[in-house]
Amino acid sequence: MKEKNIIITGGAGFIGSNLVKQLADTNHVIVIDDLSTGHIKNIQNLIISKKIEFINGTITDLELLQKTFRNIDYIFHEAAIPSVPRSIKDPIKTNAVNVQGTLNILIAARDNHVKKVIYASSSSVYGDTPTLPKKEDMKPYPLSPYAVSKLTAEYYCEIFTRIYNLPTISLRYFNVYGPGQDPASEYAAVVPRFITNVLDGKSPIIYGNGEQTRDFTFIEDVVNANILAAESLSTGIFNIAGGKRISINDLALLIIKQCKKDIEVKYQNPRSGDILHSLADITRAKDKFNFKSKYSITEGIEVTIKWFLKRI
Repeated sequence: MKEKNIIITGGAGFIGSNLVKQLADTNHVIVIDDLSTGHIKNIQNLIISKKIEFINGTITDLELLQKTFRNIDYIFHEAAIPSVPRSIKDPIKTNAVNVQGTLNILIAARDNHVKKVIYASSSSVYGDTPTLPKKEDMKPYPLSPYAVSKLTAEYYCEIFTRIYNLPTISLRYFNVYGPGQDPASEYAAVVPRFITNVLDGKSPIIYGNGEQTRDFTFIEDVVNANILAAESLSTGIFNIAGGKRISINDLALLIIKQCKKDIEVKYQNPRSGDILHSLADITRAKDKFNFKSKYSITEGIEVTIKWFLKRI
């Protein structure tokens, strides 16, 4: 993708900032982020070097979006209130940002004749249905306000494509991890939390018995999927994942081994809203825009640990 006018919402966050770094050299990139969960340090160098334009603003501000979306080709919509536990604590804020905010994005994109909106959805919409692997045509079964918000925004995307001819594509991410992920948040994802604990000589904490499984997706694969999705003629919903699963117990052991530590895992009670098993069928994304996962979990964890080691 070259010489395009691009907006990335949530561009100071983990996924958004990696997308910004990939696209900034060859495109005009504008980041919209209110820094409620993202970190300005993730894109500080690009702002200072004037490779990107940064707007400290929220997607709940429709007037701001209407002004900013003029002459824009693509919207990569990564902004959201993340985390299942956080949504259970505050479903109103989750809905306001994830649902109303996405609706604002779609309205401004429609009104400004944006070429395409690429929306960051989540595997959480599948819930705990026992059928594996998860396919896009399965009936969703959300188990948290966060999952409901992501599913509702998907529906809005599909409606805007159908009624207003605004091309949209929703990417259901499965457990994204990699360099740059924040381990300090109360709602930090499992991979950075495990890695930082182990490197600090502390036990990784597993909620439940650890036999729950996840399909992890390396950040570079997610960035690549977004660009492929934008450049394709495809619309609709697509799984983006590694296409393989690993138990949380085995993940912890893998990280302990790669960190060359002798540490035991500790267990705590399961968390409300967490699903038991997750595995994606990524055939549709492969067929429609040639998405392939390039990183195995072992390779991705190795790269991620090296990144964290440089920051000790």
